[in-house]
This record gives sequence, C-alpha cells and structure tokens, in this order.
Amino acid sequence: MDLRVVSSLDAEPLDNDDWDSFVSASPDGHLLQTSRWGARKARLGWGVERVALIHGDAIVAGAQVLYYRADPLGLFTLAYIPEGPVVDWQDEEAVRTLLSALRRAARRQRAFCLRLEPHCLADPGLTATMDLHGFRTSPESIRPRRTILIDLDCEEEEILSRFKQRTRYKVRSAARKGVIVREGSASDLPAFQGLVEETASRQGFVAHGAEFYRAVYDLIVSSGHARLFLATYQDTLLAGHMVFVLGRTAWYMYGASGSSHRNLKPNHLLQWTAMGWAKGRGCLTYDLCGIPDEDEDVLESELRKGRRDGSWGTYGFKRSFGGRVVRYEGLYDQVYSRLRYSVYNLVRAYLRRMWGGNWHRRLRLG
Repeated sequence: MDLRVVSSLDAEPLDNDDWDSFVSASPDGHLLQTSRWGARKARLGWGVERVALIHGDAIVAGAQVLYYRADPLGLFTLAYIPEGPVVDWQDEEAVRTLLSALRRAARRQRAFCLRLEPHCLADPGLTATMDLHGFRTSPESIRPRRTILIDLDCEEEEILSRFKQRTRYKVRSAARKGVIVREGSASDLPAFQGLVEETASRQGFVAHGAEFYRAVYDLIVSSGHARLFLATYQDTLLAGHMVFVLGRTAWYMYGASGSSHRNLKPNHLLQWTAMGWAKGRGCLTYDLCGIPDEDEDVLESELRKGRRDGSWGTYGFKRSFGGRVVRYEGLYDQVYSRLRYSVYNLVRAYLRRMWGGNWHRRLRLG
C-alpha cells in the first residue's frame, strides 16, 4: 500500500476538519485525539503535532502528539499520545510506517521519550506488537485503565432498569423534589469553578484552575462536542457535570458538587440527563471514565467494606448505574535518552510521594 506521511507542522499542513472526521469515524477514535482537544492543550502551553498516513486522498492512520516541555531549553521534552495512535493494529504495514513517522517527529522535537496510550481494550497481542517496535510498558499511569461502560443502544426504560434499584429511586426522587437540570453557559463557569474547588477541598485533591475549564468550554463545549449540565434547587446551584461526545461514544469526564442539599441526590439526576442527551446524539456507549484498577471481585469486596480513598470514593456511585467493567491498554514508552528518562522518573516519583496523584497540578500552581 502506498502511504504518505503528512504532519500538521508541514508547509502544507494537515487539514483539521479532515483529521477530526477521520478520528470520529474510527472505531478506536477518541475525543483526546481531535484537533480541538489539541488546541485546548496548546492554549495551556503544550506543543501539538498531528501526524497522519495518507492513502490516495484519505487518512488511514495517525496520531495527535502532545509535547510537554519541562524546562525552557527543551532538554526534558516528553512526546505523549493520549488515547492513540488511531490505527488498525492488525495492519502491520500501517503500524510500522506510523510508528516510524512518530519516532522521527518526536526526535525532531528533542523528546527524550515517546509515550503512547492506545485507546483499545487490554490485549497481550498488542503488548507483543509494541515490544517488537521498541516500546516498553511505562512505569507511570495517566488515565485510569479500568472504567464502566453504559450501553445506550436500547430504549431509555431498559437503560434505567439496569440501574440499581436505589439509584432508580434517587433519579426519580430528585426530579420529584424539585431538582432541575439545565444546560450551562459560559456565564456559569465561575459558579462551576466554585463547585470544583469545594469538591476538591472536601475530597482532598487539587482542582484544575479556571483557565482549564474556560479552554474546555471555548474549544469543546462551544463546538457542540460537549455540554455543561447544572443541577439547581430553588435557584441554588447544587452540582455540575461536563460530558463529551465523539462519534458513537460519550464520556463523563468532569464533575463537581456543593455541600448544600446533598440529600436531594442531584448527581444521579445529572447522570441520567446526560445519558439521555448522549443517546439523543446517537451515542451507543456512555463511559463513566475511571474506577480503581482491580478485578471485579476485589472491587465489590472493597465496596462492601466502605473503602473511600482515591477513586474508590466514586466507585460505588458509578457502579450503581449498572454497566460493564472493562480494562484498557496502559502506557508504553520508547526511550531516546536513558539518562533524561531516568531523571524524569525519579523526580516524578519523588513529587508523587510528596503530593500524590495530583503532583503535576500542585507544581503548576506553585
């Protein structure tokens, strides 16, 4: 097959609309591989490049690469591909050609490491493929590997019937008691940010800053690929969720809630409303985005014990909506400077011990 390599940094760059259409139509396409998500990261200081394989006039494979520069001289530049590359992993020629092109792109940016995060279910065969091309399992984790998927390819009553009985009750009770879910606008962002900071304080994590959610709203929500849903009661803002869609999949990625009227269970009604919106957009799957990386018997055992640390705090809530537990591939690294890679991992491990999983946000905020 005659394959051409095209980059968004070329003199005649890759067209953003063509790229996004390719990602949206791909079985393993993900929102984090779209040009708008790249623009959001660029606004927050990351370098961005999209590398595509072209056959004829069509994109057949590719990846959006994010470049994180940890120092002004670029000595510690990490090339990172979130939820990608987007490629048919059974197509050996496309995989070989794309990975070679990505290696060249990363080295042009003086990256000490190229990090991949394939958006596909865990597969020993893929691990063998990555090993063949010089990638090794990374010591780091970024996105939660395990999640719960809600199937939307049925009538709404059937979706609701799969919820735990108490969850169905909470959804209906919230609506009956006067909780109203509405679509948020840009003017609601400061109030949503307040909920985020209140949630972070209550649960002990570091919140994203206001510029983060402003960039998400301007570039993703405004394009129609996401919604900000807000739950109110008697004009009091109770909770908010940001839900994203691309192709046939929706993702619940950001949520926050206040301390008042928690007995009204606004988050349950928010999730149900968001699922209905996603289904109306043609989505077949709703991803609850992240649970502890344990087998189901361990998950259920720890839930019964009442475990609440880390992501265990939201596991019971997410599990109450039914769905199926799946596990995705993890991170793979291809290292170009062993010394810089070792220093980076030592510093990362030290900061994680000091500040936990949100060390990078604490560092950014000083």
